This record gives sequence, structure tokens and C-alpha cells, in this order.
Amino acid sequence: MIRAFVIAILAAAGISAAFAQDNYPNRPIRWIIPYAPGGGTDVIARPIAQKLGEALGQTIVYENHGGGGGLIAGEMVAKAAPDGYTLLVAADNTNVFPTLLYDKVPFDPVKDFLPITNFADVPNVLVARPSFPAKTIQDLVAYGKANPGKINWASSGNGAGGHLALTLFSDMVGIKVVHVPYKGAGPAMTAVLGGETDLLFANTGVFLSQIKAGKLRPLGVAAKKRLAVLPDLPTFEEMGYPGFESGSFYGLAAPAGTPRPIINKLQAEIAKIIHSPESQARLESVGAFGVANTPEEFTEYFRRKVEIWGKIIRAHGIKAG
Repeated sequence: MIRAFVIAILAAAGISAAFAQDNYPNRPIRWIIPYAPGGGTDVIARPIAQKLGEALGQTIVYENHGGGGGLIAGEMVAKAAPDGYTLLVAADNTNVFPTLLYDKVPFDPVKDFLPITNFADVPNVLVARPSFPAKTIQDLVAYGKANPGKINWASSGNGAGGHLALTLFSDMVGIKVVHVPYKGAGPAMTAVLGGETDLLFANTGVFLSQIKAGKLRPLGVAAKKRLAVLPDLPTFEEMGYPGFESGSFYGLAAPAGTPRPIINKLQAEIAKIIHSPESQARLESVGAFGVANTPEEFTEYFRRKVEIWGKIIRAHGIKAG
């Protein structure tokens, strides 16, 4: 009798879980963003959230939780119920760098999340102050070798993507530069504009208007192909530095244990949005490449990035700052 009752309860629970998945979503979905409002993440992710809400017939509650180097937002989602109603806008600082840059992390970036899809890759562009002697990447390398330790290279902070990119590139070509960290890409760009520093790696959106106004000189894009928004700017590979890539990504991840049918549904709907001509044009206009990969491809993407940047971080003893 008791056994029959237990079996009935378990069967009912299974039916209930299946029903919940089949009817997903039936209430608003929270997106937790690991950055303050108004940054590059919002440019990429907010329009996708709006379109996804329309496609699913539910509101996407878009919540910015900056601070803590992305750890605050990451912990919120890692500890959320795995029901598809609290999702993380995944990025380098939540799903690639945490265990590489911090001694203590309140979540496991691999075990605590299920990757859904990568919205877009946003390559870094290298810019210089207009009066900097080098006009090309080849000029930069020659100048750096002739003037070791005299290039002041800005970044948005210790352990930031731009810092890692300049470290990787200087190692690759054998030049010594002075790293000058700032508290964000905005102050770093101001320093280059003011002539306090010479160079800066950052996403195109940070200084596109300054490039078009002639206030900053772009030297190269760290991507496999050129950007539609800067079609005349060659890639590092075109200039003789194959394999050099650097940039940011923005995607979506769920807490571990989220049912696969929910993951699949979200991935399929987001892929439709990203592959639409409207989204492709919008992403190109901000210097991004739309991706919309599978959960398995997104997981492999994380693994490759951890492998590449882990070597650089360990070799130079880099910590977040």
C-alpha cells in the first residue's frame, strides 16, 4: 500500500515536471547581467532579450548586477532554482576568468552552469594616440623592439581582456611594454586621447566614434575577419600575425540541472533572432559577429578560452585588480 502510494507520488511528480517543461515559460524570466547598466553587454543582449520575450510570450526581466568582477551575478544564478526562470548573461568574467584570476570564487564556472548559446563575439581593436610613431602593427613591433619599456599600454584593469591581449601580443612578438591599468575602458580611452598612454585594446563600441572622428588611430582588429563597421582595418593575421585573436563574448547560461528541453527551446528561439537580417545588421553596426551556437559548441568555446588565457595568466602571475 505504502509502496503503491510512493510510486503514485513519484509518477505524479514526473508528470508535473514534464508539464512544466512543455508549458515553459508560463511566467517572466529573469536575465542577470554581470555588468552595470549602459555598457557593451546591454548593447548586445538587451535587444535579444526583448525579441526573445516577444517570441516566448513572456517578459524578460533584465537585471544588471555589476560589481565583484562578475562574481555577484554569477553566484546569483549558480544558486538559483534550475527551472529556466533565472538565467545568466554569460561573459568572460563569469565563465572563463573567475578561477584563473581569483583565489576564492563562490561558484564553479564549469559545474554550476549549463551553457545555452553564444549571442555574439566582439573582437578587440587596437588603437593608438594619433601622434604615436607607429602607423601599422609592423611599425609598432619595430618601434617596440627599438624602444624596450617605452610604450605605455593602457587597459581597463588588471586581468581585463585588454590586459591579457597586450600581454599575449607582446609575448608573441618579443617586445617589452609598460602596462597602465585603469578602472574601466572609459578612463583608459581618455588616457589615450589625452596622450597619457600610447595604446589600448578594447571592443569597437568603446571608441568607434573617436576612430571615425580621427581622434584615435586604429592599427588592427584581433579577429579572423574584418569588421563590417571598419572594413578598411586589416586583421592581425593579414598583417603577419596568424592566430592572434582577442575580444569579448556575450551569451546565455542556466543553472546546472536545468532540464534539457528548456535549454533546447531557448537556444532555438535565440538562434532564430540572431540569424534574422535585423539582428545581423545591428550586431555588425557595433563591431560584433553573431554566433548562436549549440550548447555543446558553447561549452567547447569556454574550454578553449580557458586553455589559451590560462597559460598567459599563470605565466605572468596575473590577478584581478
